[in-house]
This record gives sequence, structure tokens and C-alpha cells, in this order.
Amino acid sequence: MAASSSPTSMLVIASGNAGKVREFSHLLAGLGLEIRPQPQGLEVEETGSSFAENARLKATAVARATGAWALADDSGLAVEALGGAPGVHSARYAATDSARIDRLLKELATAQKADPVASRAAEFIAALAVADPGGTIRLEVEGICPGTILATPRGSGGFGYDPVFFVEEAGLTFAEMAKTEKARLGHRGRAFTLLEPQLRALLG
Repeated sequence: MAASSSPTSMLVIASGNAGKVREFSHLLAGLGLEIRPQPQGLEVEETGSSFAENARLKATAVARATGAWALADDSGLAVEALGGAPGVHSARYAATDSARIDRLLKELATAQKADPVASRAAEFIAALAVADPGGTIRLEVEGICPGTILATPRGSGGFGYDPVFFVEEAGLTFAEMAKTEKARLGHRGRAFTLLEPQLRALLG
């Protein structure tokens, strides 16, 4: 996508989630950008019905609030047996990571009790959007990582649902993976692989 002007060397990550900001800082390390989190106290209402809609809302709001280029991610977990839940409500499924995992496993157990062949297949989805300082969306991509929900958490890394999301390709949960492996196989990493060449072109 052609750009009429180039971004500055600063990119604001449109998130108050420290885990996401760290992960994006790692992914963006090769681009020579100054990465900053969104301003404290800035809240963007996520009213979209899809990950892509929410990413657009966040990127636009943060870019306008800061007068800087902004990268937003909306991501979450979709579980087949739960009809795609928790979906866009992944982060609001419960108050803490452990409570979110507990609710997910309980609801999945209930679904499998009602239907013993209900699938534990799931996918993590990440939608990324980049907005210019005026709030116009300049880039959009989506990455998907297929997996399975384990009955018991494994691993101590990552955040969110990572300990119960098993990636068959790696034979590990997200929480057991090294950062480099998660960056390569994870939904956010896959989305970033699509975004990076376009972002480089925009920077140029």
C-alpha cells in the first residue's frame, strides 16, 4: 500500500497490556523503531463484532490521541466446541488469566459432557491494524494459529490462555515455547510476518 508520507521513528502500541507490548517490541526489534505503549488512562471501547473491527477502532483512537503512528492488535481464542467462544470477549472472559483458563476449561468440559465427540480444536486469531497520525487505517492483516485446548495447563511462559493452547506443529503449548518459536508459530507472529514487508514499505 503506497504512502504519501513516511511515519516517524516512533510507533505506539495501542494496548495497555504489558504482555502484548513486550511481544510486539520483540517482533518489531528489527525495524529500528522507538516502541511506546499507549498513554496510561486511555481506554478504547471495543465495540466491534470481529477482531479486525476492534483492531481498527483501537489503532484509530490511539493514533488520534497521540498524534503518532499506532499499531493495534485485537486477538483472541476461538474454540470449536464453544461455537467460537470466547472470541472477541477473550480478554473479558474473567478478571484474571487463571480465572479465564478456569472458565474456559469448565465450559469445555460441560460442552463435552453434553456431546462426547465435541472438538477441543481451537485457533488463536490476531488482527493487526496500523493507523497514521490522523487516524486513517493504512495497513491491515490477520494471522491464525490452529491448536487444541488441553485439559491441564502446561508451561510457565506467555500470558492469557497460553498454558492450555497446544500447537501440534511444535508439540508444545504457547507457554512452553521459547519467545522465538512463539514469534514464528503464534497467531501474532504469523500476522506480523504478513505485516512486516508492508510496514517496511510504508516506512520507506
